[in-house]
Amino acid sequence: MTDTTATLLYALAFATIAWGGWLWRSRRIAPLEWALISASALATLASVQLLDLNLVLKPMPMAIAMIFVATRAIATGGIGRNDALLLAALLFSLGGDVFLMLPGDYFIPGLASFLVAHLFYIALFRQGAPWFASRSGLAAVLAFGLGMYAILWSHLPNPVLGAAVCAYVTVISLMASQAIGRAKSLGTADARWVAVGTCIFMASDSLIAVNKFLVPIPLASLWILVTYFAAQFLIVHFMAGRTQYA
Repeated sequence: MTDTTATLLYALAFATIAWGGWLWRSRRIAPLEWALISASALATLASVQLLDLNLVLKPMPMAIAMIFVATRAIATGGIGRNDALLLAALLFSLGGDVFLMLPGDYFIPGLASFLVAHLFYIALFRQGAPWFASRSGLAAVLAFGLGMYAILWSHLPNPVLGAAVCAYVTVISLMASQAIGRAKSLGTADARWVAVGTCIFMASDSLIAVNKFLVPIPLASLWILVTYFAAQFLIVHFMAGRTQYA
């Protein structure tokens, strides 16, 4: 990495933190959401530039997201079913983050953790919405998932990994499809942003797959984490409910 690239990454990280501060000061997000944005920016920077801090910083965003969801739920009447499902999804996402950053080959445990997270997301997006209300969305997302798996299949080193990736692609595709259907059914801007978040989640995982099994992507962890943290933020922010923040 050149000095110019490193300087640009630092500038972008701290610009993101400053932008989060502006969102908080303008009462568009809660203080803990600013902390989530800041931790995400620092974790992304650490993945490419501050490697010694990566083990400390990478788990922080999902931990902060869980604290935000829990405290917000308690402040607005207690942890309900939706809050519990969201917290469970974030907990297993945190587990996946930890597995994937550990030294050694923990790819399948990480994959399994995220698969369970997506099952909780599916259950969350089912609350107050029918199953897969957008048939065109379901078809498009499944077609994308099938196409991605078809590209990956011959590059997967063993049948166990092939089965694990197949299961994961199926579940995340159903998760995004349910979110898209929920957006169609509810017709709200918040639901549409959640659906956008799930599609970005799929894009992030596609980058992981391409980088791991097909061809190395320059600064792969940067693009993977930017999309991953953006996806989780959109889901958390627009599922946890919004008001004006003091």
